[in-house]
Amino acid sequence: TDASFSADVLQSDKPVLVDFWADWCGPCKMIGPSLEEISDELADSVTIAKMDIMENTSVPGEIGVQSIPLMILYKGGQEVARKLGAAPKSQLKGWLESVL
Repeated sequence: TDASFSADVLQSDKPVLVDFWADWCGPCKMIGPSLEEISDELADSVTIAKMDIMENTSVPGEIGVQSIPLMILYKGGQEVARKLGAAPKSQLKGWLESVL
């Protein structure tokens, strides 16, 4: 949430991938199950979190979320990579592993 973003993402000891999404977004719903599987598979090296941009507007506005689905990887409180749009699980996992 907007309120927990700093503690959950920016202050995390582990890299955090934030999936910015909305309930009305078809591609967001398509990649949801893949991200859950990737979260289980890479649990030791990354935390995957979801942020509903309709319920939480402050953080997405501050960081410039203009299109969804948008995944942003944070390490040590800093943004290190962005991926816009839906993709098959293998591509999402490959991208994430390449930037971890």
